[in-house]
Amino acid sequence: MTQKLKKIVIVGGGAAGWMSAAFLARQLDKDCEIKLIESSEIGTVGVGEATIPPIKQFNNLLGIKESDFLKSTQGTFKLGIDFENWHKKGDRYFHPFGRFGLEIDYAPFHFFWLRNQADGVNKPVEEYSMAWHMAKNNKFAHPSRDARSVQSTFDYAYHFDANLYANYLKNYSLKLGVKHQEGKVDEVFTHPESGFITNVKLSNGDEVAGDFFIDCTGFNSLLLGKTMGVGYQNWQKWLPCDKAVAVPSQLPNQILPYTRSIAHQAGWQWQIPLQSRLGNGLVYSSQYMETNEATETLLQNIPTKAISEPKHLSFTTGRRNEFWHKNCLAVGLSAGFLEPLESTSLHLIQSAILRFTTYLPSTDCYSLLAEQYNRETASEYEQLRDFLILHYKATAREDSEFWHYCKNMQIPEALADKIALYKHAGHLTPEADNLFKHTNWLAVMAGQGLKPDQLPGMVTHKQNIDYTRTLNGLRKIMIESSQSAPRHNDFIAKYCKS
Repeated sequence: MTQKLKKIVIVGGGAAGWMSAAFLARQLDKDCEIKLIESSEIGTVGVGEATIPPIKQFNNLLGIKESDFLKSTQGTFKLGIDFENWHKKGDRYFHPFGRFGLEIDYAPFHFFWLRNQADGVNKPVEEYSMAWHMAKNNKFAHPSRDARSVQSTFDYAYHFDANLYANYLKNYSLKLGVKHQEGKVDEVFTHPESGFITNVKLSNGDEVAGDFFIDCTGFNSLLLGKTMGVGYQNWQKWLPCDKAVAVPSQLPNQILPYTRSIAHQAGWQWQIPLQSRLGNGLVYSSQYMETNEATETLLQNIPTKAISEPKHLSFTTGRRNEFWHKNCLAVGLSAGFLEPLESTSLHLIQSAILRFTTYLPSTDCYSLLAEQYNRETASEYEQLRDFLILHYKATAREDSEFWHYCKNMQIPEALADKIALYKHAGHLTPEADNLFKHTNWLAVMAGQGLKPDQLPGMVTHKQNIDYTRTLNGLRKIMIESSQSAPRHNDFIAKYCKS
């Protein structure tokens, strides 16, 4: 007879381990013991982390107060991402959180923006984004709860110290009864018949048994990859960056309420503002740039003085063939890696543990549960992968070997179809379950120079709307509303100063 899980063992700490522990402890009753094993010998990169809006949902499910969380993690607010040099050198566009404009006469807003473009009004689409008007003026306020207000049309996420967030969730988890054991796992034992993991052995000789094991051992993937032999799909032919170098620098006077993503010769640079410092990093392809050149490129392009030595990271973009195999689930880097271009790293941890809790098994780990979990997670990774590929593919740059390769590379068929539909007549077709919706795809496609060959059929039949007046009025309201919002620095000082 199958029984409910009595003991879940999480191997590995960091954000993946402690996010998993915190959510499971919040959701499961005390009959199920949750133990997390981590080793102080295994370090982390420790960079500033940029996130996307669903992180608010995760914190809310844990009952975490926003201001307390931000104080504890040196957090700031994020209204979107400013992309520089991605279409052409010197170009920039903004990917905002929230939506563009308002629906007009039951049609998508961007149809009418395209109509206005065709009539010679060449304002970029972010001019009709409330998030952009606040971001470019270094303003921030919480969105309005009044759906009729233009101030309800934007959303936000956070920048914070990922190590401090893990420590915050560690304290949270321990208060809920999660057991913590320091130690390095040396061996993983499996049952000779079922292949299930039975226990792990630590370097001090201790053995820890469990009903279910969560692999949060990072790129090493000690449990799912090395012990259980689950293979890895390499996506570097589409996402060629495979290394990063990161360094914190002194905090500028202005704490920008957005992430900066600056394209370089063989990759791109991030700037993530925290309350105490500016997080900087360069993601690059080792095929087109040497480590020393990457380090020098980063150090020459940070706006303030570096406050520590650069740290280096190697990775292979892709995912495991399975994420849940028998009685083992991989979460975080042990499951796969998508470069941080759209700040999805913590979201993939969040969605993994929420999805697992939905399909929580009994001790027999019914195989169809794992199969469904794996289908949904694979789809999520592939949809995010295609959205990231779009940034590299939709470029006019061919000024280096790297950008020449990206512009001309073959891409997955599903992404090619999305691009073709938009270029035909402005149609956006993300899947219903896609994390990134119409606004997100529009921001990147329009921002990186994709233009439809003709107008959407719907707007060619709507001759009774004054498009220019409607869009100008909307933009004017957004400008006026953003001017009344407090400065980002002032909002932080009053609401969540560390």
